[in-house]
Amino acid sequence: MSGGGTETPVVCEAAPGGGGGKKKDLLGTGGSPAHLIIKDLGEIHSRLLDHRPVIQGETRYFVKEFEEKRGLREMRVLENLKNMIYETNEHTLPTCRETMQDNLTQVLQRLQAATDSVCRLQQREQERKKMHNDHLIASEKQHIMQWEDFMKEQHSKQAEVDEEHRKAMERLKEQYAEMEKGLAKCPAFGELEP
Repeated sequence: MSGGGTETPVVCEAAPGGGGGKKKDLLGTGGSPAHLIIKDLGEIHSRLLDHRPVIQGETRYFVKEFEEKRGLREMRVLENLKNMIYETNEHTLPTCRETMQDNLTQVLQRLQAATDSVCRLQQREQERKKMHNDHLIASEKQHIMQWEDFMKEQHSKQAEVDEEHRKAMERLKEQYAEMEKGLAKCPAFGELEP
């Protein structure tokens, strides 16, 4: 008897009729105590050491339970999904659609109002820039004209100052010429002393 192997029980063959030329039961007749012991030992051996039928039964039971539980779990999941889809189609989607349509019109109105406000602001900004540019151009032209007038005035004043300077130089020349004549008439300072 080995631990994991299978051993078949010894089957005793009895010859029918009990004739002399035929094989006799090696261990005795079919109802003998040895035959019963061997039969019992075979059953004990198969129960203790041959676990295949038990394992097969347990395996079948496990697979059956697993498939039933799995099937129930999958059925519950599918039922939940079906309920969610039904609720979504019947309640959530129409509510969302109505809310979206209501809010979408409000959003579109607000968007149109914002667009109009932005357009008005842009027009005002463009007008302000145009006025500012026109003002800058006018100011620049005015400054150019003022500068030209200033430069003309400066040239005329320079001409006046130059003329006055020339006249003053001529007067000084005449004055010094007269002074030199007056000095020439006067006796020299060295002559006055004895």
